[in-house]
Amino acid sequence: MRNLRELTSSIRQGSRGAAVTEGKSGIEAFIAGMPKAELHVHHVGSASPRVVAELAARHEGRTKVPADPAALAEYFTFTDFAHFIEVYLSVVDLIRDAEDVRALTYGVAEDMARQQIRYAELTITPYSSTRRGIPDGAFMEAIEDARVSAEKELGVTLRWCFDIPGEAGLEAAEETARLAVDLAPEGLVSFGLGGPEIGVPRPQFKPYFDRARAAGLRSVPHAGETTGPETVWDALRVLGAERIGHGTQAVKDPALIDHLGEYRIPLEVCPTSNIATRAVERMDEHPIKQMVDAGLLVTVNSDDPPMFGTDLNTEYAVAARLLGLDEAGIAALARNAVEASFLDPAGKARLGGEIDAYLAAWPGRS
Repeated sequence: MRNLRELTSSIRQGSRGAAVTEGKSGIEAFIAGMPKAELHVHHVGSASPRVVAELAARHEGRTKVPADPAALAEYFTFTDFAHFIEVYLSVVDLIRDAEDVRALTYGVAEDMARQQIRYAELTITPYSSTRRGIPDGAFMEAIEDARVSAEKELGVTLRWCFDIPGEAGLEAAEETARLAVDLAPEGLVSFGLGGPEIGVPRPQFKPYFDRARAAGLRSVPHAGETTGPETVWDALRVLGAERIGHGTQAVKDPALIDHLGEYRIPLEVCPTSNIATRAVERMDEHPIKQMVDAGLLVTVNSDDPPMFGTDLNTEYAVAARLLGLDEAGIAALARNAVEASFLDPAGKARLGGEIDAYLAAWPGRS
């Protein structure tokens, strides 16, 4: 698979952050220019190698993250999911103040604009920053300032999912719920649960999801990535999940597949991530085709793109290959993300119409 640098070398930023493609043809060119929404992508995990290297240099002697962008590719090679969490947390530790938070957030939006991502629900783990001493108010102000600027200057609409880092336990859950419910930044739409699944049962987090849902936030926990279908059932029955993060193991339970299909519960599928963390052994074994063949509402996402040497355009190209899609099929996947998003009806109609117009205008389409 092409790495991130190769993929983006032929993309230049145009007006309002629009991507201009060069040296591309066929499916790749179609994907590069297609308007998109992304629903499963992490805040710190989206930090570009340039930003990570700059932060590492700033904190030299206090981090094991390399300050050389070229060395990050090797650093971001994972042996298993536990190793990925270890590396991820070392990058989280580079975010030391509100200025870092704002720069990271706006930089993520810039990368999204280059890919024609119009709308994204960015998963943020505020506990990881506030427990390191960044004041609550300063953190919220930093992400909101970046959000407003990104929409005005780049044409990218950002919304937040505050997630509990499961490995940090109930203390982190309590703090995340407090920040989400009591401070509630304007861009916040949902409440999630990330981190490892093994040894971190979902039911213990029920009181915190209950509190968030009562405050009007939508439930979007990770489930069924590195554990079996029972974790997805727990997310649905106990945490009231409206979308499932990953859900790769759901295909092992026919009753669960029927339930997901009947209630049109979306799955946030991240193919390259699943290979990088060894949640799936080989790309050709990825269950995305089983999900689509079963009629499930599948969305395509990048998860932690620079860490996995990918981006959303690459993930659409991977999905197109695995599913045998043409341009119309790729556009249908893009519309799935719009349908599964927490955009208001007018916003969904607008972005869905933009995707339809793009497909209709593509050369060779009648």
